[in-house]
Amino acid sequence: MASRPEHIAPPEIYYDRNEARSYTLNSHIRSIQVDMSERALEMLLLPENDCSLVLDVGCGSGISGQVLHEDGNFWIGVDISVFMLDEALENGANEQGDMILADMGETFNFRPHSFDGAISISALQWLCVANKSDQEPYKRLVAFFKWLYKCLNYGARAALQFYPENAQQIDMIISAAHKCSFGGGLVVDFPDSVKAKKYVEPFVYNLRYYLCIWSGMTGIPQSLPQQLLEEAQEAETFHHNRKRKRKDKKTSLRSKILAKKEQQRKKVCCQLAALKP
Repeated sequence: MASRPEHIAPPEIYYDRNEARSYTLNSHIRSIQVDMSERALEMLLLPENDCSLVLDVGCGSGISGQVLHEDGNFWIGVDISVFMLDEALENGANEQGDMILADMGETFNFRPHSFDGAISISALQWLCVANKSDQEPYKRLVAFFKWLYKCLNYGARAALQFYPENAQQIDMIISAAHKCSFGGGLVVDFPDSVKAKKYVEPFVYNLRYYLCIWSGMTGIPQSLPQQLLEEAQEAETFHHNRKRKRKDKKTSLRSKILAKKEQQRKKVCCQLAALKP
């Protein structure tokens, strides 16, 4: 089996200009990223017909941000690779959201309770590897979950898709999240995947691992989403949701203009207030 990217080089080095461009232009990767982004978005349980502010951790070249945008939300992305963010800018992602160059494993000070939800696609496993002698994976995970918990609204959800290397990494990630007061746990889609059974190693890329967690207490019982058992089920679910949302979003021209104005107002407010002075 080929070496995992996180064992080859740190993300800011691995995703150089060539790798970032190749990643962005690969139609197969893009299709998978879109599917996982839609699934993560579904797990957030955001209110329909409302423009929510969503954090995209490890936003990369903006593929997941495009999904958030098409759903009618405004997003702020964080990524450690300057070349990935360059790709996002070239693709016009800055017209749909904002992006920040930062390390998710370091303390980050967004204004408390700013975000209505958070997603992360294929990024969390990078925190499970020490790229420097002074890095400890568990401490970096705790640092990440601390600032994530702080910037989420009360009761808001985070859906973090990741590729664990082994069971120990899963336990470490869940332990770090619970240490920072998050509720929730692991959701594994396609556990009986035919493709996955071809491999001896159970933690393969054909399985979809999501850490679905929520912050604070709202008085409303929270529960983990039901896992998807077949890829056909995933396609049917997303098709149904897209059809329903398209129907719900057939609004008048005046409503669209007002919604656009509100989105621009929210964007300006986010730019001014998301980061503490």
